[in-house]
Amino acid sequence: MFKKILFLFTIILFTTASYSQYYWDFGLMLGGANYLGEIGGKEKTRRDFILDMKIPSTRLDFGAFVRYKFSPSLSAKLTLQRVSIHGADRMSTNPHRRGRNIEFKNNIIELGLIGEYYLYTVNDVGRTGRYRNDFRSYVWGGVAMYYHNPKGLYNGQWYDLRPLMTEGQAKPYPKFGVAIPLGVGFYYTVDRKHKIGWELGWRTTFTDYLDDASTTFPTTPPSDPIAAALSNPSNQAIINQIRQENDIPADKGPTLYTYRPGAKRGDPEHKDAYLVTSINYSYAIRSKSKFYRAKYSFIHGRKKKRRKARAKF
Repeated sequence: MFKKILFLFTIILFTTASYSQYYWDFGLMLGGANYLGEIGGKEKTRRDFILDMKIPSTRLDFGAFVRYKFSPSLSAKLTLQRVSIHGADRMSTNPHRRGRNIEFKNNIIELGLIGEYYLYTVNDVGRTGRYRNDFRSYVWGGVAMYYHNPKGLYNGQWYDLRPLMTEGQAKPYPKFGVAIPLGVGFYYTVDRKHKIGWELGWRTTFTDYLDDASTTFPTTPPSDPIAAALSNPSNQAIINQIRQENDIPADKGPTLYTYRPGAKRGDPEHKDAYLVTSINYSYAIRSKSKFYRAKYSFIHGRKKKRRKARAKF
């Protein structure tokens, strides 16, 4: 699947480059990603945005992009990223979350179409008069399509969770989804061609299954032992440890009954989301159009040739 999306991205990239008459650049990005959902979190129940994220759960994000500049204040960007997210109840300080004991990871392949609007621009950094270096900060937003396949950990091995239907679903949830990415960023141009930048972006999704948890524990536990263990990994030893560490009275806190069939496993009222931050490098390319070169050759550091008038006698 990743190879097919990469091939499609390459075709679109070179098609855009072939017909563009405007300035464009292509590059790479590298950073980290975190997620907001049912798994993990801190001492309280679910909180929005970054308040419930755990830094140790941050995982790798990398990708490529091509950017097309329509005007001095507006650009469009096509991105392809591999975003890894992770969550584990054992990292939480909430006793009920820890007792649930679910852990997952998910490698998301995301193809996005993004618009950038420049808020602040310095066209000639250092005021050299040569306009070789510039700085731009911007806000951005768009739409993305993604492929995902969450995995669960059991006896030291990761298993695909979607086909196991760990909440007793009638059929597996979709592999593909749509996200709305929004964020901020900036880049600094060196010698007109090299761009070094940073971005921070939030993805709002329309699924609650990036972490495979959404509703309740199945009323009939799965017959497959691996599916049953991944559906409900809670056990008495973990509960005893939680009680001892937190000095919880016998009549309070989680018990095995807390995670009984039909009890709450997730929160279907809130969809999953993820946050990505990355540094990026890109190389600027300009159209090979004869008209463009004749009119804007000064951008490349070449003086515009002028036709010499010949005297007529």
